[in-house]
Amino acid sequence: MASPLDDAVRRTAERIGARRRGAVVVGAVRGGWSGLHGAAPGTLFEIGSVTKTFTALVLARLAVRGVVGLDQPLRDLLPRDITAPERGGEVIRLVHLACHTSGLPRLPKGVLPRGAFRPDPYTGCTGELLMDGLRRTRLRSVPGTRFRYSNLGAGLLGYVLARRTGTDYDTLVRTEVCRPLGMTDTRVVLDPGRAARLAAGHSRTGRPRPPWHLAALAGAGGLRSTVPDLLALARTQFDPAPGEFAEAVALTHATAHRVNAGTAVHPGWISAALPRDRHRILFHTGGTGGYRGLLAVAPEHRAAVAVLSADARPVDRPGLDLLARIIALGPGPDPVPAAAGA
Repeated sequence: MASPLDDAVRRTAERIGARRRGAVVVGAVRGGWSGLHGAAPGTLFEIGSVTKTFTALVLARLAVRGVVGLDQPLRDLLPRDITAPERGGEVIRLVHLACHTSGLPRLPKGVLPRGAFRPDPYTGCTGELLMDGLRRTRLRSVPGTRFRYSNLGAGLLGYVLARRTGTDYDTLVRTEVCRPLGMTDTRVVLDPGRAARLAAGHSRTGRPRPPWHLAALAGAGGLRSTVPDLLALARTQFDPAPGEFAEAVALTHATAHRVNAGTAVHPGWISAALPRDRHRILFHTGGTGGYRGLLAVAPEHRAAVAVLSADARPVDRPGLDLLARIIALGPGPDPVPAAAGA
C-alpha cells in the first residue's frame, strides 16, 4: 500500500536531482508513515556536519550513565601536558563544545594554511596536531556566552570522548548510537562492501570530488551514512527507545543556548520555527567537498526528513519544504514500537 508521503518525497527527490550529476536519496517519516525515493536506499554518502548530532548524542548517553558530565571542564579529558584555553575566568565545558559556545575558532590552528585548497583538506589533522594547536589557541569569546559555530569544538568533543572511553570515535559512535538503533551502515571507516555503495561525490559544477578523511576531527563531520539510518536516528527524537536512550534524547532537547528570538542551539541540533507553524523543528545540515545533507525533525508532529546528495549544492530548502508539506498531511498512524535497546 502506497504511503501518503510517497508523492511529496518523490517530487522533492526529482527537484533536488534535476541538473545534478550525483546520486540523491530523500526519505521522510510522519508517525507510522514513511516514504523514500531516489537512488538505492543502501547508498552511502558523506554526511558532513550531520555527524555532530551523533557526537552530541554520544555525549548525552555518557552523561546519563555518569561517565562524563555536561558541565565537566574540557581540561579533565585532555592529556596532562595540554592546557585548555580560558577566557574571562571561565573554562570550556563539554556542553560548550556541543552547543558551539566554547569560544573556540571555527577550525584548528595549522590545518587550513596547509590544506585549504587540497581535495582532502583535513586528512592531516592528527590528534597530535589538534592538541598542539589547542595549546596556541585564543578564545574568541567567554565560554558559554556566545554562539560561534566551531568544527574544532565538535571535533575536539568527539576526540576527547573517545579518549575517555578508551576507544576511537568510529567505534564509540557505533557502540553508543548505531548498534542500539540497528543502524548498520553509519560509520567513519567503510569496509569494502560498504565502500562499494558510497556514492561518488561531485562539486557544485559537477566535477568529481574524492572522499574526505577528517582524522582526529571525525566528530565534526567524518561519518558516512544512509537515509534509512538517519531516519532511524530521527525517530528517537519523538519515539525514543525506553530507558537511558530516552533520557539522553531528552537531555539534548532540554539543554539549549538561545541565539536570537527565533533560534536556539542544542547539543547536536539547531532549533527554529517553520514558517506559518507554531511548533519548532530540530535540524542540522552537512557538507563536504562532494556531498550535502539535511536531517530535520518536528518532534511535536512526529515527522522527519532526511536528504543526502552526492553533489555539493545545498539541499536544505527543498528538504525543509518537504517537512512542511508532510506536516500539513496531518498525523500518521502509530509507528511500530522501536526495537532499540539501552
